[in-house]
Amino acid sequence: MASHIVGYPRMGPKRELKFALESFWDGNSSADDLKKVAADLRESIWKQMASAGIKHIPSNTFSYYDQVLDTTAMLGAVPPRYGWTGGEIGFDTYFSMARGNASVPAMEMTKWFDTNYHFIVPELGPHIKFSYASQKAVDEYKEAKGHGVDTVPVLIGPVSYLLLSKPTKGVEKSFDLLSLLDKILPIYQEVVVELKAAGASWIQFDEPTLVQDLESHQLQAFTTAYSQLESSLSGLNVLIQTYFANVPPEPFKTLTTLKGATAFGFDLVRGTKTLDLIKGGLPEGKYLFAGVVDGRNIWANDLATSLSILETLEGTVGKDKLVVSTSCSLLHTAVDLVNETKLDDELKSWLAFAAQKVVEVNALAKALAGQKDEEFFSANAAAQASRKSSPVVTNVAVQKATANLKKGPYPSRPTNVSARLDAQQKKLNLPVLPTTTIGSFPQTIELRRVRREYKANKISEEDYVKVIKEEISKVVKIQEELDIDVLVHGGPERNDMVEYFGEQLSGFAFTVNGWVQSYGSRCVKPPIIYGDVSRPNPMTVFWSSAAQSMTARPMKGMLTGPLTILNLSFVRNYQPRFTTCYQIALAIKDEVEDLEKAGINVVQIDDPGLWESLPFRKVEQAAYLHWAVDCVRITNCGVKDTTQIHTHICYSNVNDIIHSIVDMDADVITIENSSSHKKLFPVFHQGVKYGAGIGPGVFDIQSPGIPSTEEMADRINKMLLVLGPSELWVNPGCGLETRKHTEVKLALQNMVAAAKQIRTLLADANADSEWRRVIGYARLLSLNQ
Repeated sequence: MASHIVGYPRMGPKRELKFALESFWDGNSSADDLKKVAADLRESIWKQMASAGIKHIPSNTFSYYDQVLDTTAMLGAVPPRYGWTGGEIGFDTYFSMARGNASVPAMEMTKWFDTNYHFIVPELGPHIKFSYASQKAVDEYKEAKGHGVDTVPVLIGPVSYLLLSKPTKGVEKSFDLLSLLDKILPIYQEVVVELKAAGASWIQFDEPTLVQDLESHQLQAFTTAYSQLESSLSGLNVLIQTYFANVPPEPFKTLTTLKGATAFGFDLVRGTKTLDLIKGGLPEGKYLFAGVVDGRNIWANDLATSLSILETLEGTVGKDKLVVSTSCSLLHTAVDLVNETKLDDELKSWLAFAAQKVVEVNALAKALAGQKDEEFFSANAAAQASRKSSPVVTNVAVQKATANLKKGPYPSRPTNVSARLDAQQKKLNLPVLPTTTIGSFPQTIELRRVRREYKANKISEEDYVKVIKEEISKVVKIQEELDIDVLVHGGPERNDMVEYFGEQLSGFAFTVNGWVQSYGSRCVKPPIIYGDVSRPNPMTVFWSSAAQSMTARPMKGMLTGPLTILNLSFVRNYQPRFTTCYQIALAIKDEVEDLEKAGINVVQIDDPGLWESLPFRKVEQAAYLHWAVDCVRITNCGVKDTTQIHTHICYSNVNDIIHSIVDMDADVITIENSSSHKKLFPVFHQGVKYGAGIGPGVFDIQSPGIPSTEEMADRINKMLLVLGPSELWVNPGCGLETRKHTEVKLALQNMVAAAKQIRTLLADANADSEWRRVIGYARLLSLNQ
């Protein structure tokens, strides 16, 4: 019985690739040094899977930054601004596309479906000239073969590549990206021919867009693409791999009738409905790669349940045509549980990281072949039972409170936002176009050292508190000197927007080396939510109160919202996600109310997870948004009208969920809008009425440049085309922790100056002519009315 892994983490068990990349970027090591680290990691991964008994081992899933960017390089689809003139694409061009350089910005980055991984979005247009510019797929296949491992080369499929792209700047948004299919297929053919010549017997095309809502012409593109590739693919076993969700009936029909395809891979963890389509019958003689081991979580597989599913499928497709696989690439889980020496033994028995999931896949394949490891399966069954019955996972009071919430109606603030804003203005006395920041300020190496030493009990609590208060005082002073209206304390005590809160909530556990790639060299260490969630003690009140005592200006309390905590954690998978989210919402509600009691009159609840968790199938979005918005409203339903609730959503296509954002009923919402070419504005041009305060972000904190006062003033003016002065807030796009202090001061100085400049225009009755020039006579009339 054959086994298969869709893909594997690249960073290494102790983030070896991360450190090698950053050393190279900083000029502290050579390209050869970086290549050596990468080659050692690849060899280790391939040999690990081979020794575990995996038959179909992937290659070309390793990447120095992102697999979609690798495909862009393969196709020579380099935007002109990077100055590439042809030939094999090297590190200079590759990393400039990914990260930008001193003269040009990076390509846009966005989330990979509904995961926490981010990919580099290809920029394409009608006049682009493609060329075969990176032989990485062929080189890595040959490299693995040199180590004695015959692999399955993996390519992002041609249709998914185009569907995940965007029209380049200056090209109409209506441009049909699929019209480029005939231009890229010859390059795919070249790659296939070279792989065949190198000895490949299998090839895997990842076509994950088949799980999305697709129109008929998009489905036809798959048929066209693989019909044109058929002759090149002759003699190869061709796997078309899907993942992350159910494949709908029409795409399933299209997929299973593709020319040249001999095998189909499905996510049977998140795509359980696909099972019914498979049972309806695959074309005779085709292989089924059954993704029964979850590639997106860290829980040990329920081997008995998976084996039962596989045995049923065996009756449908036949023993010799069934391959046991992961649901998706293991890129989305941590690398190896063996490196976790501090986890509770019972909790550890419930877990499986990427290395353990490889073993699980092989164990299931062997069991199907009649070689079941009874001891392994017995230990797994005991762990599954323990996980559900252990007293450490259950909190009766939390379960009761959650059950009461589900009965409805859900809590909400009794007064409408207009009345609340009036009450808040009387208390806060803010100017028109109030200025604020999103929360975090830069953190120095010294500050991180102090946190580490305190956590390791190397310094006293008294010394730690003294250092943090001094840092808060500096941040407060900077903001007062810049004349910012609503201040933040900067978060010097916080290591991560989720981990900081999870460490203070019950039901959470944390790893030492459970790192997962987010993008490039950026890794995150998601908390593990193993039990019912509650808040034993206040989490932020001490620091927020200390910060407020240092200033007469309003000080924002800063919290991470329930959806973001949920989305950036590994969540227990035997109860609905919304149940866990309700529990987190109740914990955050307690914190909001304690902040209010402590005299904090403005509380910001960051919840970018609202958009980031949005299902990509439209049929599933309404149900999700219903409970997601309820969770947000639960957090602040108990505060007074005079307490101003802010929420922040970053890197989100808010157009898709603007009505849900309105339903969140926050008093002020700040949105990252500066790096996405003003995607927000069309919504308000089309007549959406928000009513609350809104801060779209006047500069992009990720961009290396700092906009001038004039540039920011121009952005504010453009915002006033669609938002009234009483609605608009002036703020950065996101938190400032990634920037240097000198950059932050200059950017905020320009931001405040721009706000004051526009305030003067708004207040000056003699500025009619200037105001008409800036925003137009019609808009002036509406403002005066």
